[in-house]
Amino acid sequence: QVQVVESGGGLVHAGESLTLSCIVKGMAFDDYAMGWFRQAPGKKREGVSCISAMSVTREYADSVQGRFTISRDNSKDTMYLQMNDLKPEDTATYYCASTFPCSRSNLARTEEYNYWGQGTQVTVSA
Repeated sequence: QVQVVESGGGLVHAGESLTLSCIVKGMAFDDYAMGWFRQAPGKKREGVSCISAMSVTREYADSVQGRFTISRDNSKDTMYLQMNDLKPEDTATYYCASTFPCSRSNLARTEEYNYWGQGTQVTVSA
């Protein structure tokens, strides 16, 4: 059974930074592309970023391009999301999931992925 733990969220002011972590157990982590997704209250889940299994490919949503950086450490079965210059519109619960091969189009297929974890809340005040 796959177990996922997302962490690193919190309450910050606009312009500040956070780093999210996603630890995955129960699957061959380094065989899969992974992605970060977020969902704000009353809104649909959206793809934020994805990374290929060997970190060769990384894609970002337009809304976070240049501010967020995705990475992974396969030796630790862990994926990260460094979030800089946070904005109030980044407020959401953030989830990680394994994805189809990392691409902008696959990042948008949010309803086709399994979100095993509880997510981590990011709140950005103006």
